[in-house]
Amino acid sequence: MRARQSQTKHLLLPDENAKEAAVVSEVNVYAVTDLRSAVEMIAAIRSDHPPEPIRVDPSEILIHDELYPVDFREVRGQQAAKRALEVATAGGHNILLIGPPGSGKTMLAKRLPTILPPLEFEAALELTKIHSVAGLTGRAGLVTERPFRSPHHTISDAGLIGGGAVPRPGEVSLAHQGVLFLDELPEFDRSVLEVLRQPLEDQKVTISRAAMSLTFPASLMLAAAMNPCPCGFWNDPTRECRCTPLQIQRYVGRISGPLLDRIDIHIDVPAVRFRELTGDAPPEAEDSAAIRQRVIRARERQRERFTRDGIFSNAAMTPRLIRNYCRIDSESESMLERAMARLGLSARAYDRILKVSRTIADLENSDNIQSAHVAEAVHYRSLDRTYWT
Repeated sequence: MRARQSQTKHLLLPDENAKEAAVVSEVNVYAVTDLRSAVEMIAAIRSDHPPEPIRVDPSEILIHDELYPVDFREVRGQQAAKRALEVATAGGHNILLIGPPGSGKTMLAKRLPTILPPLEFEAALELTKIHSVAGLTGRAGLVTERPFRSPHHTISDAGLIGGGAVPRPGEVSLAHQGVLFLDELPEFDRSVLEVLRQPLEDQKVTISRAAMSLTFPASLMLAAAMNPCPCGFWNDPTRECRCTPLQIQRYVGRISGPLLDRIDIHIDVPAVRFRELTGDAPPEAEDSAAIRQRVIRARERQRERFTRDGIFSNAAMTPRLIRNYCRIDSESESMLERAMARLGLSARAYDRILKVSRTIADLENSDNIQSAHVAEAVHYRSLDRTYWT
């Protein structure tokens, strides 16, 4: 991409990297294996009959059928959680799943890749650049699938954000245009979680060293899962919780208010009832393909909306764009005012509710945000008062 900016016409690259570079148009890329072949290639390029450069059609690479070993149809019950994940994926919103052990939080999150929309070419090019810096691209060239990164809770802040003597992108940048899944969120070191606040807000990471300062993109969807208490059974009607109020407060207190404020959707994932686990999947249970089609249609509306703004999803809207595209009627304004007073929500939460409302409207193919859309978005913030009071 830098060669194209500087109007360099020809590039000689190792065979392993040639296809990766060839996705950039207006630059002739030639693959070489050693110094001898490089000298021969230079002579051939200068001759009257230069060789054909490597050609890669990005549109053909991006169009392919993803085959996944898992599917949302396999998840029994949890219709509310499935709906919340559909909304989160359609707009690129951050989501937190809260429920007892075995309720299906991790199972739901691991099926997120099956409903993620295809990558736009410019987004794929940017993602490929990040993975190339990290040394993760292969001979295929362009990164064609949205990433799903799931680091262990023992990860360091440098591993999550990036760093090192020669700064490398961390998990938040490797999850750019995809999903960063943090399972057992309170088990992560609090200092590690706190460094997430700036990337979630600014959608980029700046790493400063004495000799240099580097900025990596970090426009990602954060998905997190946690138990409601140390034993996991607080508020569970079928199991007794033995945790004291102080233990519960300390446990959920590992997630700070400012970080929680940056998570758009909080959804309760209760234990699945026995009769939902037995027998065949009910006929109304949707597979991932059906959900993904709705997500793609919603993203297409957003792509058309933000053609001139350089963003790809509702979650990336700036305050100016929120004012332009998230206008609500007086009834919705009154509802939102009452909800903010009752739930004690911040100005940031207000903006995020409007973004989620816009996504719900997109899923309904509605040009205007209706009061029902705002009500659903407010509902996704009601767990603030349940667990963090």
